[in-house]
Amino acid sequence: MALRVGVVGGGQLARMMIAPAVELGVEIRVLAEDEGMSASLAATAVGDYRDADTVLAFARDVDVLTFDHEHVPQDVLATLVGEGISVHPGPDALKFAQDKLVMRARLQELGMPQPDWAAVTDAEELQAFIDDHGGRAVVKTPRGGYDGKGVRVVSAGTEADDWFATLAEDAHGGALLVEELVDFTRELAQQVARRPSGAVRAYPVVETVQREGVCAEVIAPAPHSSDRLQQVAAGIGVSIAEGLGVTGMLAVELFETTDERLLVNELAMRPHNSGHWSQDGAVTSQFEQHLRAVLDLPLGDTDPVAGWAVMVNILGGPAEESLDARFAAAMDEHPQAKVHTYGKAPRPGRKVGHVNVVGDELDDVAYQARAAASFFLD
Repeated sequence: MALRVGVVGGGQLARMMIAPAVELGVEIRVLAEDEGMSASLAATAVGDYRDADTVLAFARDVDVLTFDHEHVPQDVLATLVGEGISVHPGPDALKFAQDKLVMRARLQELGMPQPDWAAVTDAEELQAFIDDHGGRAVVKTPRGGYDGKGVRVVSAGTEADDWFATLAEDAHGGALLVEELVDFTRELAQQVARRPSGAVRAYPVVETVQREGVCAEVIAPAPHSSDRLQQVAAGIGVSIAEGLGVTGMLAVELFETTDERLLVNELAMRPHNSGHWSQDGAVTSQFEQHLRAVLDLPLGDTDPVAGWAVMVNILGGPAEESLDARFAAAMDEHPQAKVHTYGKAPRPGRKVGHVNVVGDELDDVAYQARAAASFFLD
């Protein structure tokens, strides 16, 4: 009988687990939030991931439960574990991806390099931090932010008054996270896979290019990376995976500072946009690796298959037609490009697909990836 993996969440990450699951002989089942989502090909149930009974009913028929996102509430996760469901990553790890203040405190305990930070509960505390850090700082909502949402650069404590008001209205207290505004030269990402039995494999560190808070491009491996940088980045990733007890894929977003330090920015405990290049550019894609890891199967080789891989996100898509209408022209002009679409309707700013190109000349690989992606934009 085939091993059965249940994925909570019907987005593009679940969708991209389907092909490697088929290749591995694994049966994949998806609990989607709505009908017609990206992973509808494997959606065996539709329901609310915040409802314990719904998730438990779905999970009873699988060998292991994993996630397309990190938003399943802790009480639901605890119910699953209490019922003997194998959950990877588990609630003790996921809490660090769900709450940035909890994450920062734990990373500090582990001695991981990170920006100066503080928990602030009002404008006065925020202003004091700003004054101590050169007159500007980054404020984040501890829960729920992604792709630039829930993040502000501020120069006055009053610029987060609406967020403080929301915290007060929740009647649960709480704080915002404030961090120093890091002077960085570029953003990097380090991916690591870890099995429940403890085996770990690191991917090459990559450079990520952000536009308006959203990842636009990834270059693998990160250009101009010394052996030391690669070793330090991998060491940070492995230490966090082990220190937080992560199982499955972990992405660690990093700042490379002007004085050549690496600082941890964000974490994701699932396949991640920074690893999409691995579908065509690594021996083992992050999606296959995630399935292997959560099933506690031997991990695959993470080596690149060529000198370079470049991933370019398709953001928004064409205004008047579907992505399908643009396929033939893109394929004809750039036959070496691999186009991955998510089954989503085009919408400004929305991630609707990506393009991967691999090869041995970075300039050509980057040009081909960008040019192929441009066919899907107006």
